[in-house]
Amino acid sequence: MKKLWMVLLVLLLLGNQGVLVSAADGKPRLTDEADLLSDSEEDALLRQLDEISERQQVDIVVVTLNSLEGMSPRDYADDFYDYHGYGFGEKKDGILFLISMEERDWYISTTGYGITAVTDAGREYMSKQFVDDLKEGDYAEAFTVFAGLCDSFISRAREGKPYDVGSLPKEPFGAAVNLAITFGAAFLISLIATGVMRGKLKTVRSQSGANNYMKHGSMRLTKKNDLFLYRQVSRRKKPKENVSKSSGSLGGSRTHKSSSGSTHGGGGGKF
Repeated sequence: MKKLWMVLLVLLLLGNQGVLVSAADGKPRLTDEADLLSDSEEDALLRQLDEISERQQVDIVVVTLNSLEGMSPRDYADDFYDYHGYGFGEKKDGILFLISMEERDWYISTTGYGITAVTDAGREYMSKQFVDDLKEGDYAEAFTVFAGLCDSFISRAREGKPYDVGSLPKEPFGAAVNLAITFGAAFLISLIATGVMRGKLKTVRSQSGANNYMKHGSMRLTKKNDLFLYRQVSRRKKPKENVSKSSGSLGGSRTHKSSSGSTHGGGGGKF
């Protein structure tokens, strides 16, 4: 009986530690109103969002909708985050990823430390990693990539070096690079093959002049004209004028106020 009470006490203590719990006020970090994910995909993604959020102390939220109900993606994402009580600490640290199927919009809203971790340049880098998956309808993969990138970006920012202009992650080998490698290998193989065939042509020798290939007396010139074929043009590059950098090229995150008065960063696009 004593052992049973000990087990119950341990379970109670574990239950109060908040491991893999939903966000503030019990609101889940995944809201799939557009029904883009299967039940198993939802379970896997929610576990990932909860684990990263609790470990990093930054809410990572994914929301899918059929319609923005006349609002802009920015206003909807900011208000959804604010009025559902997401965010850790006084500054409500978090990152929300919104998808609306009505006009195929995506938007990332950042708050608190999320603004520091995901700069404008960092967000653009992120979008290049998941937009193709959105276009192809592989939403589970897109959301998984987004969550993983948030984890990496937050960890990098904790080190005092957020990913930003001039310090973004190196791009992985893309399709163009893989294609170039494939063509390079094929060219090398063809070069070796032609070299072997060329070595077998021992009775054939190239001739230094055209006369050796022409039958004597078979060609007579009856008319001769001078034709202008080429001209040489020299070009010089015009010096560029000095242009001041725009605010976006300086890095960091541009911010704005939501309807609740909270400060947000973020941006989005179409897919």
